[in-house]
Amino acid sequence: MILRRLSPLLALALSVPLSAQAIDFSTAELQRAKALQQRLLTLDSHLDTPANFARDGFDIDNRHDHNALSQVDYPRMVDGALDGGFWAIYTGQGDRTAAAHLRDRDAGLQRLLEIRTMVAANADRFELALTPADARRIKADGKRVVFISMENASPLVADPSLLRFYHQAGLRMLSTVHFANNEFADSATNPQGPEWNGLSAAGKALVLDAVKQGIVIDQSHASDAVFDQLIAMLPVPFVLSHSASKAIHDHPRNLDDTRLRQLAKAGGVIQVNAYGGYLVDPGKSPQRKAAEDALSKRLGGWEAMSIAQGAELQRGEDALDAKYPVRHATLDDFFAHMGHILEVVGPGHVGIGLDWDGGGGLTDLRDVSDLPKITAWLLRRGYDEKQIAGIWGGNLLRVMQQAQDHAER
Repeated sequence: MILRRLSPLLALALSVPLSAQAIDFSTAELQRAKALQQRLLTLDSHLDTPANFARDGFDIDNRHDHNALSQVDYPRMVDGALDGGFWAIYTGQGDRTAAAHLRDRDAGLQRLLEIRTMVAANADRFELALTPADARRIKADGKRVVFISMENASPLVADPSLLRFYHQAGLRMLSTVHFANNEFADSATNPQGPEWNGLSAAGKALVLDAVKQGIVIDQSHASDAVFDQLIAMLPVPFVLSHSASKAIHDHPRNLDDTRLRQLAKAGGVIQVNAYGGYLVDPGKSPQRKAAEDALSKRLGGWEAMSIAQGAELQRGEDALDAKYPVRHATLDDFFAHMGHILEVVGPGHVGIGLDWDGGGGLTDLRDVSDLPKITAWLLRRGYDEKQIAGIWGGNLLRVMQQAQDHAER
């Protein structure tokens, strides 16, 4: 594996090549890593799993291995020693008509209901968390932690005052935008470029209202200009719930080193993600893209597919790999990003947000059952238990506590 812009100091610290260190873990190493996670509070800041809660055939209590639609369920959370995290209310960006804004409003509320319903139906295994103390108590009680986040604030365009209702219903993290610009902010990946040069006036008002309520602001997916405005205007730290390093892969969704240092100086945290296209250039041909679109269409489209069709989708994607090869990101690639970010800002400003069930996952990190591999890598590099506890949730909860303390004041 080639590590672009890897520092001489980090390279010197490795006693064997990173590729061997990154993925060749012994059984003893993985057992030690899992045991450590079981002691610590192990949280992921971006779980898109709520998209599956209403999906035909999905059951959070059953394993759904080798399925292109599912990477998170209770049995695999136990296997990977994942205590929970932030479960996302995701809304795709519509056409921004008045009718679309109403559909987004209703879709957001429906997803919120689905999260709350899943928790209520599995009260012996899951519990809603509103504060960092809740998360620690839920862990101690042997349950899984459900914080609620919102990815893309489009459900709030029609009525921004709904933010207060969402907060009362459990929302504790908010991002303004997704793949395309909306009424609140510019996206890092909008094809036509910026519309607001950062946040719109409505976006600034929404962000400040969220801060007043103690909701953590999430900068992932927003443009660099939004980042710069958040640094300037927020009285509390913010996070990037699932992003990576621009120095390792120059993608607009990733953060450059200068801004990483600004984030750390402000007390913020970047949660490193495992979405392959943000880690490496997959080199996807037009033919491959067309074949993927045809496969999805034949199965009824991503949102309408059943879990059974997700298994068929997985088989179809595997077949496409043979016909139209692409570069799939690996743990080596993930560790290149994570290692660089750790070097730039230190372990007190880094976390984990792997984008499970939203496109995340690697060839050798297929689902949440593989999470001890990350902990094993951190242990190999000499990070101690306190530092690993911070990376696996403590740093994120610190920002959350600061946001809530500020709101109380």
